[in-house]
Amino acid sequence: MIVGIDLGTTNSLVAYFTEDGPKIIPNRLGKNLTPSVVSIDQEEQVYVGELARERMLLYPDSAASVFKRDMGSKKQFKLLHKTFLAEELSALVLRALKEDAEAFLKEEVTEAVISVPAYFDDARRRATKRAGELAGLTVERIISEPTAAAIAYGLYQNKDRARFLVFDLGGGTFDVSILELFDTILEVRAVAGDNFLGGEDFTAVLETMFFDKFTELDRLALDEKTLRHIHKQADICKLGFSENRVSKMRCKVGEKLYEMDVELPKYEEACGELLERIRKPVKRSLSDAHIRLSDIDKVVLVGGATKSPVIRRFVSKLFKMLPDININPDEAVALGAAIQGAMKERKDAIKEVILTDVCPFTLGTEVVREWDNNRFEDGVFCPIIDRNTVIPASRTERLYTVRDNQKKIRVNVLQGESRFAANNLSLGELLIDVPPAKAGEEAVDVTYTYDINSILEVEVKVISTQKVMKKVFLGRDVDMTQEEIEERLKTLSYLKIHPRDREENKYLLLRGERIYEESIGDDRFFAEAAIRKFEKALNSYDNGEIERAKEEFKKFLEKMEE
Repeated sequence: MIVGIDLGTTNSLVAYFTEDGPKIIPNRLGKNLTPSVVSIDQEEQVYVGELARERMLLYPDSAASVFKRDMGSKKQFKLLHKTFLAEELSALVLRALKEDAEAFLKEEVTEAVISVPAYFDDARRRATKRAGELAGLTVERIISEPTAAAIAYGLYQNKDRARFLVFDLGGGTFDVSILELFDTILEVRAVAGDNFLGGEDFTAVLETMFFDKFTELDRLALDEKTLRHIHKQADICKLGFSENRVSKMRCKVGEKLYEMDVELPKYEEACGELLERIRKPVKRSLSDAHIRLSDIDKVVLVGGATKSPVIRRFVSKLFKMLPDININPDEAVALGAAIQGAMKERKDAIKEVILTDVCPFTLGTEVVREWDNNRFEDGVFCPIIDRNTVIPASRTERLYTVRDNQKKIRVNVLQGESRFAANNLSLGELLIDVPPAKAGEEAVDVTYTYDINSILEVEVKVISTQKVMKKVFLGRDVDMTQEEIEERLKTLSYLKIHPRDREENKYLLLRGERIYEESIGDDRFFAEAAIRKFEKALNSYDNGEIERAKEEFKKFLEKMEE
């Protein structure tokens, strides 16, 4: 059995698929949520979950939390005299979930689908997979949290064709994804997010309000145990707003009890900066998906932080609709991950469902750019497959030599959004020979082909000699054999044909050119405008846009021929 795991910043869950749909597996204490906290004692015994969280309040130097934010980094967490990477601490949480699942299911659990924030880059996803392997799990797939939530909503709530905006605010990360469900296809249209924004930041607002009120307390002078106590009381105060418009925060510092009443409007106002940070990914995802707010049929809330009335009111105002909360926001991701596991196992109830995804980050290469007056700037990033391109996809960019008698062209394969190559993640490089010639006379076509299985094939072809070099880069959770990878790339070869070179599109363009030549006056002007519009759609590589433009162009040609 493949279980689904939501490895969260604040809490983690594990779920499995049954004949009645996905179900959460309770932990050893009978609770659905396992705090993502790890602690060790002097005898090096490891504690995970509720017990670790309690120990953190008493022995803050022996525990760690919120380490998910540092997945894939070299940051070390010191617990007493031992140090851990974020992925090692995550592995301990995953191992506890694995043991709980085995105790509940009464069978060994060795395979899992694990969720990550949609905006996790390749390094963070790889670290998550390593954490799973350290815990003794074969990670069948790494799935984006909003995608998992949309699967849970889309496939088990009997929705008609609809566009979802999944608003996922967890303890430490924020994601927004736009997905479209129709028939048996769930298509991701766009993702955006902030890996350093979550419920913990809204708790920190109350801590700041507390220290602003009691100025006699020097935050820097307080010990870690006291700070943990204040943080916990701030979290309790935050949760209090779910039932009351005024919540009380009580903290004992030394021998003195400090009490503060916080009104919801005042707290909401103090969260203004965080709420503005939420707007940016929302706007970017809508822009990348080329849709308006009014095109969204349903907003789905995911993540424990969305239970806050501040967040729910903000979302309702932003989208001018009440969000869907039919599924517990804490559990939706784990349930969706369990469904994805069932998909991998070809369960009869969902075997027909097709899930598409997008590139969360832009893929490109490093180039030298020429500006005016023969000035050159090197180390510039040249995008080839833009972020939020529906995958599988293939794109080609032509690059030219920049120096006389240049003998080689280097293709540095990069992932990221910065204008500067050095600020992006390098996945590797290819170095290909070109005949010596004057600058700009030799060129290569660089083709990136990216698959939903995180397989990136980079092909470099020298235009003058037709020499070809290829290299395959395997991402996050690829566990396919070499033969399977080659077979998959073979089936994707059709993607390398530019839309304008496909037979039907070529035929329509030729018809358009003929009609242009046969026309005069305004008719010729209209024909040229229609051809350019269709060519623009073809160059977008967007299948939906191409199909719409094709139908429009066909009608135009038929009308002109009448």
